[in-house]
Amino acid sequence: MANLTPLLAFRWSPRSFDPVAELSREDASALLEAARWAPSADNAQPWRFALGHRDDETFKRILVNLPEPDQRWAQRASALLLCAHRAGPVGHAYDLGQAVAHLTVQATALGLYVRQLRDLDRAGLAADLDLPVDVRPHVVAAVGQLGDPLSLPADLLRSEAGLRRRLPPAELLLTSQFARSVS
Repeated sequence: MANLTPLLAFRWSPRSFDPVAELSREDASALLEAARWAPSADNAQPWRFALGHRDDETFKRILVNLPEPDQRWAQRASALLLCAHRAGPVGHAYDLGQAVAHLTVQATALGLYVRQLRDLDRAGLAADLDLPVDVRPHVVAAVGQLGDPLSLPADLLRSEAGLRRRLPPAELLLTSQFARSVS
């Protein structure tokens, strides 16, 4: 593997969150600050977030708009973060991705874990959180400290304990000329 910073090399998206750990105000602030400083085309900063801490009303409203299989483990996260973007150019979703990536790297630096979910009831979230009409829900990020993977149902434990797999760099490149340069 290339010489990656440990913040990227050891980033992981678990489902096993500690069900009693809380996200501190300081850590939540640091995560949002990292997102705030992400690159943004024309400095539009189209990202918007709704942060719910376990057992508060925002958390519950986000949780019920996730598929039942994801609710089984997401309910144990310290926080659920709706990641949305203002309607506008196609690049707004890209900018949101940058902001969530920065937030994820900051979480890793704080010893926290983030798992993103893209399968969600976007219309339900917009209604339940009373979002402005120009704000589009995109993903939900579960945030928290690592919990005991053995507490997961058997079907989730298999994927949780499996090896992380990524395509080799040469398979990510579109032409063989470029693939030779990273092999």
